[in-house]
Amino acid sequence: MDILSLLPPWLLTHGVALLVVLPLLAGAAMAVIPRERIAWTITFMVMLICMLCALTLALQVIDQGRLSYKMGGWEPPYGIEYVVDALSAPVLLLISAMAVICLFYASPSVKAEVEPKKRAAFYGAFLICAAGLLGMVVTGDAFNVFVFLEVSSISTYVLVAMGHSRDRRALRAAYDYLILGSIGATFFVIGIGFLYMETGTLNMADMSNILDGLDGGSRVAQVGFAFIVIGLGLKLAMFPLHMWLPGAYAHAPSFVTIFLASTATKAALYLLLRFAFTIFDLSFDYVVTILSQFVLVLAVVGMVFASIQAIFQTDVRRVLAFSSIAQVGYILLGLSFLTLSGLTASYVHLINHAFIKGGLFLAVGAMWYRFGITRVADFRGLSKTMPWTMSAFTISGLSLIGVPLTAGFVSKLQLATAAWERGYGWAVGVILFSSILALVYIGRILRVAYFETPPQINGVEVLKNEAPLIMLIPMWILAILSIVIGINAGWVVDAAGRAAELLIPTQMIGRGL
Repeated sequence: MDILSLLPPWLLTHGVALLVVLPLLAGAAMAVIPRERIAWTITFMVMLICMLCALTLALQVIDQGRLSYKMGGWEPPYGIEYVVDALSAPVLLLISAMAVICLFYASPSVKAEVEPKKRAAFYGAFLICAAGLLGMVVTGDAFNVFVFLEVSSISTYVLVAMGHSRDRRALRAAYDYLILGSIGATFFVIGIGFLYMETGTLNMADMSNILDGLDGGSRVAQVGFAFIVIGLGLKLAMFPLHMWLPGAYAHAPSFVTIFLASTATKAALYLLLRFAFTIFDLSFDYVVTILSQFVLVLAVVGMVFASIQAIFQTDVRRVLAFSSIAQVGYILLGLSFLTLSGLTASYVHLINHAFIKGGLFLAVGAMWYRFGITRVADFRGLSKTMPWTMSAFTISGLSLIGVPLTAGFVSKLQLATAAWERGYGWAVGVILFSSILALVYIGRILRVAYFETPPQINGVEVLKNEAPLIMLIPMWILAILSIVIGINAGWVVDAAGRAAELLIPTQMIGRGL
């Protein structure tokens, strides 16, 4: 039986718009919600509906191909168009699903880390952040991408700053994020301005057609592409434009860190893929030069440098933050190969890393909730005091390293295979070296947790004190998912392959790019 035939017609028709409109309206309503519990319930229901919409859209894309929704009935390129295809559908589902998983975890975490009078507003800011992320993925209008990028960014600055009741450094982290994020947004919108100057349109599909007719356009389009790459590079924490990320991840409330690590950089990476491969084209020499040389070098340096930085961090959150910068390097490395297999590997790792890093930060947040610890040295004996939490952390950590039968192994195998096919044997060595560095910084945490004795209070060893069940469930969902993907990655690889085929036209395959 066709699943789509069982769904209500309004969902099939307007699900694209609901993804953005519903969380935006609900986020605004949180300003007048007096009670935290009501705010959490509304937020959870809204994101659950968004996840249902995203799942429906993914099924429609598989069944029908590209979907186009004309906002207000205005035909593109004059009206704003929402587009869902093989590239955007998995990212929409990823963002909404991670939001739902994080909200399971949110109730005890937010109570412990956010002031009572600000909790309803906190959920409102979260909904607006989610709406911005979903909007920038689904819109087919270049200026709307900038608008949604700023909607998500401004709400994120607020969410990070709300961690100040736990750690005053959250205010500094939010300020740094604000400054660098604003610089990135400025570069991005200047790039959009150059593209508009060259093409006279803001519709992304129309831009692509006009640039193709102009054989890549003039120097104006080239400068616009450079500005867009730098602007998005700041947003996705591409080395060396990553300086905002460690502080934001380390000092924000745990719930915010989990959601950002799983979705925000992934949405920015999606935009880089969308602009570089669908608005511009691999037949344009300047696109090939920037991606295959400039981005390639930064990806490799970021993989190694950020991994080395992670080894010397004393705070587990900063260890994982620098690890995220290295993992962005992995994704950019596959992108820079400019091949079908390279883009497939990048997309696979984009999805897998969201699950892996989400699981790690969920576990770290539970450890802080129970014992107030984040330093590596304080993790001693946690395998005995929090066995279920530490086990989930271990599975996700092994996946980050790339141990066989985990999602991380699938990603790195795909990437190494793509590098070898491209003739970049040295890149395989870099992937292996970076994985060894990951073994060092994750292994250091596991050694303390498993091979050192738990701390003592008044001469008595701390007893087992596990995280609440509502925190254990989401972290174990992601840990088990990592193993499931490691055993059977076909569905993730197939989705990534469909996205890659959309990015590289058939006529470009096999040209040695």
